[in-house]
Amino acid sequence: MKIHQVYTESVLRNFTYLIELDNGSALVIDPWDAAEINSLLQHKQLRLNAIINTHEHWDHTQGNPELIAEHGCEVWAHSNGQGKVPGLSRMLTAGELIDLDSGAQLQVLDTPGHTYAHLCFLVLEQGTAVAVFTGDTLFNAGVGHCRGGDVDSLYQTISEQFHSLDNNVLVYPGHDYLENNLRFTLSVEPDNQQAQAWLPRAVAADPTVTPLVTCIGDEREFNSFFRLANAQIREGLGSVDATDKEVFIKLRSLRDNW
Repeated sequence: MKIHQVYTESVLRNFTYLIELDNGSALVIDPWDAAEINSLLQHKQLRLNAIINTHEHWDHTQGNPELIAEHGCEVWAHSNGQGKVPGLSRMLTAGELIDLDSGAQLQVLDTPGHTYAHLCFLVLEQGTAVAVFTGDTLFNAGVGHCRGGDVDSLYQTISEQFHSLDNNVLVYPGHDYLENNLRFTLSVEPDNQQAQAWLPRAVAADPTVTPLVTCIGDEREFNSFFRLANAQIREGLGSVDATDKEVFIKLRSLRDNW
């Protein structure tokens, strides 16, 4: 199994992911540009078995119709995506395991917050989580907005399903927002040395060549939404004695207007 992270060069800085399997088949996650995916499939001589959509927003599904027409492939997404996800043919449920290669699986996570039809996907190798496709729920150094969802739900999702992941788990988000998110981190926690160190790397990186990939351990170091107990963040928000949930909600509100 190989994971190809495809930077789309779109105005929204989307990532699409192609999962290449040993048997010559492939799955695509959140196709932005069908032509780009078809070119990659042809180059690698792969057949497309299915599209997986993390959620229903157009920038994550707009490649669906053309790929379905070309390949006759299935579309897998959340049941709440009915009528919203083009071509939806298989509704995935929390905890479901999708077999990839021998010993490799995707575990479905039901992750409401950004929308109520959002799924994320843990990559398991021999039963151990090694990576996670996070769509617009968790970004490198940030989290998604809740303009089509609910911030209370997003807090529950992040705190219960992502804070507990192993440090080594790689994070594959739906967009390249790392630079801007690091700048936000430094606006609320100016003394964060990891954010200071990563920011010039993010500025210099070319995502079309080698996108920067973080792991959950990195997120603990510079993602404000993983650092809800941090004294500098709490003092800056005027929330020294607040609950973690209250700090999260204040941070998300601040980020909305930042």
